Amino acid sequence: MTDDTRHRLGRVGIWTFTYDGQPAGRVRESAAELEELGYGAIWHGEAFGRDTVGQAWLLLSATRRITVASGIANIAFRDPIAMANATRTLGEAFPGRYLLGLGGHRVDDTVHEVDGYPVPARGNALATMRAYLAAMDATPAHGPVPDPAPRRVLAALGPKMLRLAAERTWGAHPYFVPVEHTARAREIMGPDAFLGVEQAVVLDTDLGRAREVARAHVAGYLAMAPHQRANVLRLGFGDEDVTGGPSRRLVDAIVAYGDTEAIRRRVREHHAAGADHVCLQVLGADPAALPEREWRELATALVEPATPATPVTPTAVDSSKRT
Repeated sequence: MTDDTRHRLGRVGIWTFTYDGQPAGRVRESAAELEELGYGAIWHGEAFGRDTVGQAWLLLSATRRITVASGIANIAFRDPIAMANATRTLGEAFPGRYLLGLGGHRVDDTVHEVDGYPVPARGNALATMRAYLAAMDATPAHGPVPDPAPRRVLAALGPKMLRLAAERTWGAHPYFVPVEHTARAREIMGPDAFLGVEQAVVLDTDLGRAREVARAHVAGYLAMAPHQRANVLRLGFGDEDVTGGPSRRLVDAIVAYGDTEAIRRRVREHHAAGADHVCLQVLGADPAALPEREWRELATALVEPATPATPVTPTAVDSSKRT
């Protein structure tokens, strides 16, 4: 099978939570515009809004070419049988256009006898993810099998999860990371694994105002996401960077802010460090508002002209191989 998923994704995409608060018709219009602007992918999170499968279907049905990627589908929200079947359905309906990002934590201490998915001891995220992937792979297909099969990536941060991403999936989708993490991830995963990095940005030439938006974003994740806090400490930041409000050094490392040139410079740094793809999460004073002006300006500055994709040659799908 000739894989053109990497080509379809391109070098730059959009990452957003803002579609959760918009009516379906508005989401369709916006997604179609992102496609016309030339972005390679739309990445959508999953928290307290639309279910990731429903959101993916909405975005895919509103567009014709662009890749739609879950960033991420939370494994705590659904069993692996449901995820495997939903992924196959999306892959069949929209060939070559759906990318499944998996992450989150299952912390139940029971064993699911129905789907055969054992939940390991509380807090063992690596073993949990390994078991979840194995259960997805073991789910039998009772209908059409999409060709090409949708690719999978993991929301990997630490070295062990990054290795698992390279060994058992197509690659990794790190979130809330500086360029230094991109370089480490590439070194750990090797040259072939896909590396698609989320980059938060504030497009505002008033640097004081932009920095406040960036600071609020970083402070929020440090407060509510212990794994993100642990990751920045692992990267060499100290207690002084994360305690009592994020330091200027940490804010500047996590969020790119300023004019389009400042953001383009950060994107290039990720690419130089080993990222295949950088998806931009535009931050603003109103987190629920669609940043349409910023998406348009960034497309003009960052999106490269499209070139024809390599045709996909159908072959049998071996579910034992990494996807």
